[in-house]
Amino acid sequence: MKIGKIVKTLTKNRNDIIKTLKKNRNYILFTIAIFASFAIFGFSENVRSTAFPRIQEEFAITELHIGLLLAINSIGYVTACSYTAALAKKIGIKTCMVLTHILMAISGIGIFFSQSYLMLAASFFVLNLGYGMAEISNGIVAATIYTKYTGTMLNLAHFSYGAGAVFAPVAATSLMAVQYGDRLFGWRYMYIIILSFALMPAIPALLGRLKKQDYNKKKTGYALILKKRSLWLTVMILTFGVISEIGIAAWLVGFLEKAYSFPEDQAALRMTLYFVCFTIARLLLGPLIDKIGFINSLVFSAAFAGAMITIGVLIGEAGTPLLVLAGIGTAPVFPTVMAVIAKLFQDEIDLAITSVTTIMGIILVPANLLFGGIIDLLRQIFTDSHGEAGVGMAYSAGFMIVGLCCFASSTFALLLRKRQKKAGQLV
Repeated sequence: MKIGKIVKTLTKNRNDIIKTLKKNRNYILFTIAIFASFAIFGFSENVRSTAFPRIQEEFAITELHIGLLLAINSIGYVTACSYTAALAKKIGIKTCMVLTHILMAISGIGIFFSQSYLMLAASFFVLNLGYGMAEISNGIVAATIYTKYTGTMLNLAHFSYGAGAVFAPVAATSLMAVQYGDRLFGWRYMYIIILSFALMPAIPALLGRLKKQDYNKKKTGYALILKKRSLWLTVMILTFGVISEIGIAAWLVGFLEKAYSFPEDQAALRMTLYFVCFTIARLLLGPLIDKIGFINSLVFSAAFAGAMITIGVLIGEAGTPLLVLAGIGTAPVFPTVMAVIAKLFQDEIDLAITSVTTIMGIILVPANLLFGGIIDLLRQIFTDSHGEAGVGMAYSAGFMIVGLCCFASSTFALLLRKRQKKAGQLV
């Protein structure tokens, strides 16, 4: 599709969206809540790429400990994913959205006062409870109210995540460098300041109204929905897509610093540029995704990200721009999978989103731990044989795994495409 046609489609969709916003107050309020929630989510989650090297230095911990911290994050995320839909039926989806942001703000206080690795891990666990609840509650509401231009709206909603992520590395670096007296703010003040803003999306959510039947049309048990092969293929697409997204967000700065000796600010800048590509992709690709189909776009976007990462690492330091461009491919995966769920499981949205994100979260726990362990093992092997140069080689080899995860996501999308095409339900 030509750029002119994409812009024309985006303009047409934008005009229709604006008309809908004017007619529906609740639509406006929950759209603001969802977009603001994802922006805070994206911002606060992706400061860790800059903060982790500093946390690692202060607590004197290894890459395996960072991997364990990421695994604990995933446990918090999957725990929240497993109970949020059921909790929403009892206390209401609006209350869940509010509680989500309270938890995130509380976690900022815990991170600030952490004096041990254990307390820090517990605080990140609470933060990821908030992230998990945000993912489910926002997903349920978004999949319900965005019945027109589903791909466009879900990508725009997740564009807010990317928009927050764009500013995260540089903002985190700047905040940590703020001087007060004879001390620096550091990562503790940075986290408590950023997470205090998590309370803002709760305001429009409190003002809006959403009935329970709006997001729970049909009572279907988990046992029945988990028998559907299409659900499991969707799980695998999302899981490998998210592993690659988390891998880049958590390890890119450290990779550039330790493999290529990039200064802290230059590594953070590359992280920011990655999220610029990530964000622009979510802003502009929605109409194209609606046009060529959700599943088709998953096949192409994940494969593109895998190619950029693999080639970028193989080239070496000169290939870092390709790592940045990988954001174009990783960006559409999560929101497009949510769009697939909204179309394939229209009457079981809450169960489908809960099942997919919970299973994904369970897989992410050992995956994050394994990733950190592999880098530690590779570093030991390469440093024994190549000295200090082995550190960069270990990170390069470890980062190749991220590219392989992208290719795996694309492969499962191809299998889902084949299945749905055969069934005449290609979306």
